Amino acid sequence: MSIYVGNLSYEVTEKDLEAVFADYGSVKRVYVPKDRETGKMRGFAFVEMSADAEEEEAIEALDSAEWMGRTLKVNKAREREQRGR
Repeated sequence: MSIYVGNLSYEVTEKDLEAVFADYGSVKRVYVPKDRETGKMRGFAFVEMSADAEEEEAIEALDSAEWMGRTLKVNKAREREQRGR
């Protein structure tokens, strides 16, 4: 399972997210997508933790929390939808 973290400040780094989520357990991976053309952060990220219980606790605590001047949107990540070409 993975956690979707939305409405992030464009100043956020992977290390910032890892530090925040580490309060709720062991962080396995943080992925911050960047725009292909500009290289800038896109305002959302994905976090994977070691246990489902840790992820649930982080989601519960951080969804709608105020961080870096933004109200976070934190929930379980959904499978990526296939796009037709």
